[in-house]
Amino acid sequence: QVSLVESGGGLVQAGGSLRLSCAASGRTFSSYAMGWFRQAPGKEREFVADISMSGLRTNYAASVKGRVTISRDNAKNTVYLQMNSLQPEDTAVYYCAAGRNYGLSFTADYWGQGTQVTVSS
Repeated sequence: QVSLVESGGGLVQAGGSLRLSCAASGRTFSSYAMGWFRQAPGKEREFVADISMSGLRTNYAASVKGRVTISRDNAKNTVYLQMNSLQPEDTAVYYCAAGRNYGLSFTADYWGQGTQVTVSS
């Protein structure tokens, strides 16, 4: 069982930056690939980025590539999402997930409760 708690969301102006964090409980954090997803109002949840267990491989959605960096610290049981050049269309609830990735596919086994990111124009 893995418990995930996101933090770092908030209100930011267009062009600004935010760093989201996701703290995981348990001693098996390094056994999971980690991912970030987001869900905007009225839309389905969508993939943002994921990172392999070792942190050596990352994948990004085309909509955020070049603006977002996912990283992890296995010693701290934490995964991060650094978001730069934020735009109003990035407004969403951002969710952290622990799971498995195979190539470009990520399957979530556990979800966090989400953190709100709002980008004003």
